[in-house]
Amino acid sequence: MIDSHCHLDGTYFGDERSQVLARARQAGVTAFVCVGVGRGADAAEEAAAIAATESDVYATVGVHPHDSAGATEAHWATFARLARAPRVVGIGESGLDYHYDHSPADAQRGAYRRSIALARESGRAIVSHIRDAHADAADILRAEGGGHPGIIHCFTGGVGEARTYLDLGQYLSFSGIVTFKGAAAVREAAAFAPADRILVETDAPYLAPVPHRGKRNEPAYIVETLRVLAELRGVSAEELDAVTTENTRRAFRL
Repeated sequence: MIDSHCHLDGTYFGDERSQVLARARQAGVTAFVCVGVGRGADAAEEAAAIAATESDVYATVGVHPHDSAGATEAHWATFARLARAPRVVGIGESGLDYHYDHSPADAQRGAYRRSIALARESGRAIVSHIRDAHADAADILRAEGGGHPGIIHCFTGGVGEARTYLDLGQYLSFSGIVTFKGAAAVREAAAFAPADRILVETDAPYLAPVPHRGKRNEPAYIVETLRVLAELRGVSAEELDAVTTENTRRAFRL
């Protein structure tokens, strides 16, 4: 299993990271993609440093849509430098989040375009965070992406949105949301998506799957998401594990 999207920096796990990674490895997780966003560019620096010291951890670097308005030229210069580090495999999570108003929509759209440009320039995947903004995000990917490989992290749409992103060459990454009985549209999309275009993630420490819902999430819990996703698709967890692992390696060029 590969956790294609988790946050492992000190903000979230403090001194517990080694124990968190050990529990995940014992559960069968063989690799982690640590997402470095937040605190200006400090989280990006830390994610890249974790990836440089842990042989099964890779990193992404960038600006979260919530922080778009505060991204400075110095931050962007740091992202561009880190993007070329050997174990940095993606840019983001960037994108659009209209559910909250932490950054104005115009600032989010500008940062998303710039993130896609950096992904193309550096040859890294674009990792997209999209919430309540699917139409605008698709327009930007269509105009700026040029078919560049990327991942719609923690996919929250339905079959219609899934079709759009798939047509734009994106992978769909499913989180613990697929274990929530109330997430009918996401569960339908998870059953619909082609086998070669799906990934699985925890988004730890967020969105813990059932039966851990409401607790702090961690990469070891990916087994629950994988199990439910396999049930939705009518395959064994072992088969889906092999497929999503290969997809993640292809998406991020691991």
